[in-house]
Amino acid sequence: MNLKEVFEFYRGKKVFVTGHTGFKGTWLCRILVNAGAQVTGYSLTPPTDPALFQMAGLEGKIHSDIGDIRDLPHLRCAVEASQAEIILHLAAQPIVRDSYKDPVYTYETNVMGTVNILECARIFPFVKSLLNVTTDKVYENMEWEYGYRETDRLDGYDPYSNSKSCSELVTHSYKKSFFADGRCAISTCRAGNVIGGGDFANDRIVPDSVRAAMKGQPIVVRNPHSTRPYQHVLEPLTAYLMVAKAQYEDIAFSGYYNVGPDDKDCVTTGRLVDMFCESWGNGLSWINQSDGGPHEANFLKLDCSKLKSTFGWHPRWGVKEAIDMTVEWCKAYEAGDSVTAVMDRQIAEMFR
Repeated sequence: MNLKEVFEFYRGKKVFVTGHTGFKGTWLCRILVNAGAQVTGYSLTPPTDPALFQMAGLEGKIHSDIGDIRDLPHLRCAVEASQAEIILHLAAQPIVRDSYKDPVYTYETNVMGTVNILECARIFPFVKSLLNVTTDKVYENMEWEYGYRETDRLDGYDPYSNSKSCSELVTHSYKKSFFADGRCAISTCRAGNVIGGGDFANDRIVPDSVRAAMKGQPIVVRNPHSTRPYQHVLEPLTAYLMVAKAQYEDIAFSGYYNVGPDDKDCVTTGRLVDMFCESWGNGLSWINQSDGGPHEANFLKLDCSKLKSTFGWHPRWGVKEAIDMTVEWCKAYEAGDSVTAVMDRQIAEMFR
């Protein structure tokens, strides 16, 4: 699919984004604003301090509604006011370790939040396309070497992963029960780990690396041998926009899609940090220091052949380029330069 056509499709479209103040949500809103969409965001206040959302030049360019995805009456009012044709559902409690600390909140947010946004699509006939963003961790992890396919069993291990498996099943049920008439196209996208400028979250390897680099300290790596699919944040966001457009125009494209990098970009955490240190320079190094934390998968990658064969989609950048682009953003931030200019340049490169 021509990405320039995807970008141009959103000009003038009314789009509702949940989780818009988060890392991926902010990048998504920046893309949509640049494309000329009418964006309504619905989310809690930014989850980190500092927050990318407050740096991204979005004030006055989108309608930002601060609310809890668990609050159905508030959410209904926000969706109704937006008259959105397209809903992109990103709101979630996204941290595996936090899900062990507060599983109830994780399930309430990730499962009932999905119920609530689907309920809005059921109630309001102006919604034509809804995409639920989940995770590569929805699959029962067998620690095997081949990539998980969309037909493989859903059964995430930890509360975060499992709540996202439940979110998938909720979506499947609503799709069959309430949208079989075709009035609203429904899809899910199961994405791998994303990296990019402006992610200040805790317990994520690249933000942890950035914090260490800015302090001039070695990076602490707790599981250097775990293998994950890493890609720049713009890669899955582009795929989400592509799927939402395609199913808006032809409901036959609605379905369940893995979104991840090529096999060569499924690397160990240790290799990822090596590349980060090389890109950052200044003699940056890392140390292996397991903290005996809760269970996390050791080996995980996706088979994205369905997305590729359906849409002719391929990742634009490999993991090395994604690291370099992340460092570019972080160096601009550290120097007090315009991070919005870096974002816009990278977005333009993706959609050229």
